[in-house]
Amino acid sequence: MRSDKVRYFTPRDEELAELLIGIGIKRNVSKVLVYLANTDEATSRDIERGTDLRQPEVSIAMRYLKECDWIDTRESKSESKGRPVKIYTLSRSITEIMDTIEKEKKREARHQLDLIQKMRECISMQ
Repeated sequence: MRSDKVRYFTPRDEELAELLIGIGIKRNVSKVLVYLANTDEATSRDIERGTDLRQPEVSIAMRYLKECDWIDTRESKSESKGRPVKIYTLSRSITEIMDTIEKEKKREARHQLDLIQKMRECISMQ
């Protein structure tokens, strides 16, 4: 499947990616996630051009998104005799993904606050 028109990042997309980066999501993952949230499906090449990321950066981000079970992948025969082209879509809505990120960040924050509390208790016993 060849995309006739590649979607490029808008200032709003950049802002959303920056917000994700601000909460601790890696830059490349943030950009790919925002890109996929705003398109029905995309090839790696579409993502590279639309986000201005290099192929290895997209591959690493896709691996992370796949491990999180946030994307689906299918293959489509290429126009030439080369390898099949992988086509990516989000497996969940961006809202569901944000809910998952929020739960994880809350869990991390609780854990850190528990450690601070234990530290305070250790200090007060001295």
